[in-house]
Amino acid sequence: MTALKVAKSCRQFLQPKYQPLVIQTATSVNLFDVDKKSGYHDDLDGKKKKGFIESLKLQKGEFKLFTEEIKDKLRLRHLDRWNLDHGTYEYLWKFGGKESVERWTLTADRDNLEGQSSVNLSISKDNNALFHGYLSQQVPKDGISKNAGYCNMKSPSNYISFKRKRPIDDIGIYSHLVLRVRGDGRPYYINLQMKRAYDIMWSDQFNYTLYTRGGPYWQVAKIPFSKFFFTHKGRNQDHQYPPDLQNIENIGITMADGVEGPFQLEIDYIAVLNDANHLEETAYEDYNYTF
Repeated sequence: MTALKVAKSCRQFLQPKYQPLVIQTATSVNLFDVDKKSGYHDDLDGKKKKGFIESLKLQKGEFKLFTEEIKDKLRLRHLDRWNLDHGTYEYLWKFGGKESVERWTLTADRDNLEGQSSVNLSISKDNNALFHGYLSQQVPKDGISKNAGYCNMKSPSNYISFKRKRPIDDIGIYSHLVLRVRGDGRPYYINLQMKRAYDIMWSDQFNYTLYTRGGPYWQVAKIPFSKFFFTHKGRNQDHQYPPDLQNIENIGITMADGVEGPFQLEIDYIAVLNDANHLEETAYEDYNYTF
């Protein structure tokens, strides 16, 4: 065997089984979408032309929707919503029936080959949403992953004309997020996902821990928006500031408590509440010193 053949054999033997992830920034897919995989490889070359053609076909209907939006703004119907009385209550999502959970997005570490966790969102026997699955702490032997174990459910996105994502309507006029849940004694994370224009900020979120009780009893969690803390990729940041409630695009619930085993969270509703007595903007100190 020649030296060249020996070198080729060694190279094939030492080559890792899993290729490293390809980092991607915002790449245009069509006229109105960007790729937000944030580090996970996706072949976009075949989607550009198809997306462009489909976008042109939709333009007529999108212009019609845009005209209706302008008319609605001119009617000033939204102004009376800002004069809320103390105790005003509004459902964001009232679960009941299969159609109430169909548009929610479910993700787990298994989806990105980063673990073995599984997740499901179904209807309970009492006709409520049931967020359940199995949280696995098994770390893939790929030479890249260092930890594993997360499952997440994310609210449906709202779109207006030209497929622009719209924040949740008028959530900024309320002071509290309210959830009626029946848990299993494990802690869950409540996530507020904000509108972010740059890819470096796509992983910015505001979080709060929802501690649940085990057993058959329901609990109502009334969480001030001022208690949500700023994180990036799940890590608390020194610079803390109030969440921008006018730009909340999605609300989610995450199971990632680091404990192997099944989990189950039954959800009756997610709502918002106006408490006129709550004047706090943020509950946390800011350690972003400037000199």
